[in-house]
Amino acid sequence: MEAQATNIKRKPLAQRKSKASFWSEMNRDKYLYLLVLPGLLYFLIFKYYPMWGLIIAFQEYSPYMGVFKSAWVGLENFERFFNNPDFLLLFRNTMMISLLSLVFFFPLPILLSLCMNEVSNKYFKRTIQSIVYLPHFLSWVIIAGITFLLLSQSNGIINMLLQYAGFSKIDFLTNEKYFWGMLTGQNIWKDTGWGTIIFLAAMTGIDTQLYEAARIDGATRIRQIWHITLPGIRNVIVILLILRLGHIMDVGFEQVFLMTNGAVANVSDVFETYVYRNGIQQGQFSYTTAAGLFKSVIGLVLVVGSNWLAKRFGEEGVY
Repeated sequence: MEAQATNIKRKPLAQRKSKASFWSEMNRDKYLYLLVLPGLLYFLIFKYYPMWGLIIAFQEYSPYMGVFKSAWVGLENFERFFNNPDFLLLFRNTMMISLLSLVFFFPLPILLSLCMNEVSNKYFKRTIQSIVYLPHFLSWVIIAGITFLLLSQSNGIINMLLQYAGFSKIDFLTNEKYFWGMLTGQNIWKDTGWGTIIFLAAMTGIDTQLYEAARIDGATRIRQIWHITLPGIRNVIVILLILRLGHIMDVGFEQVFLMTNGAVANVSDVFETYVYRNGIQQGQFSYTTAAGLFKSVIGLVLVVGSNWLAKRFGEEGVY
């Protein structure tokens, strides 16, 4: 009984100490928390707060009635979405564009980082970095305009060169078989250089003594890359791959919207353009919210599943 009474008396004291230590840590690192504050507010205001609006996916939402007075319809919007004849077409186009980007675009920043890491002349390296970073800062409107100037069948530079060389012109912009490859090429040109930032930063954390030991043992540069550099950035590669899988249903509305036309609608219509057309233009807010929620659930399942699989293979994962 005395021991129990002693524990009861000690508990408030321990709680007071933990609270005191918490506030002392907050006071000690207050400037660090101030640096975190803008990012935290961004996610709270623009990511978490709007999530309450997902409930309209289960309603027949009317802007005049509001969220709290609109009629509940349960899973009716989801049933309508899955039974829509366009669903399989949208799913196919979205998945194919994402998979092409994953297969051809994702490895390129890694390869470019490995090449840039081997450059010993720091001035040349910085120049190359600045050049490959520049396309990231161009808007999709500018990139679409450059694409039209290059690939237009009537007066595009590439078709003019083909005609000058004696070949027939190619309808790049209005032929379905070129559309997915054209989007993948745009992504590669725009963001490959920008994607090297994280990998180059990860490479700086690799112990240089490992390279020295490998050179003493007679390892070639390729062997050093394969046995030291790649294992050193493997965790970063896995984490970025997991995060990329979480966005596999997001192919980029602006890019697709700018490049699409009636001739390629069969391969260019994706979930983003479908939601814009039916939600924004036609005012079917509940129906398109259900479509957006479906995309989010697929992304969540892929992130959780790939993270679990990465941990099973001994990697750190995202969480």
